Amino acid sequence: MIDAYFRSILAALKSLPVVQSHDITFDKRGPSAGYVRGVVFCVDESQLHFREFVNTQPKVDRFTYVYHYQAADGSMIFRYDSTPHFPTLSSFPHHKHLADGTSVMACAAPTLAQVLAEIEAQ
Repeated sequence: MIDAYFRSILAALKSLPVVQSHDITFDKRGPSAGYVRGVVFCVDESQLHFREFVNTQPKVDRFTYVYHYQAADGSMIFRYDSTPHFPTLSSFPHHKHLADGTSVMACAAPTLAQVLAEIEAQ
């Protein structure tokens, strides 16, 4: 259910040394649906701004998501999202914006845990 999904987000954040703190809002929209948005503050002063609208039944399905990772100065490092504005990509609507601000690449929809692992690896 959605409560377990929300708890899994908090557990993932607690387990990573790169995470200094976070400010997250959970909005339950029913027993299996919800909206989560937040900012994760990293030890190097970079930030991950994210939001997800998710349904957890029969499996976890994120209807929309954005994971925007930026440096301490506010410059974008990368952003994953499901906004349907690149219809020619093979992974439409899923894509990743690269640090140059103009390049976009096709990709599978990442989970928050996968994005956090990518940040940890940097």
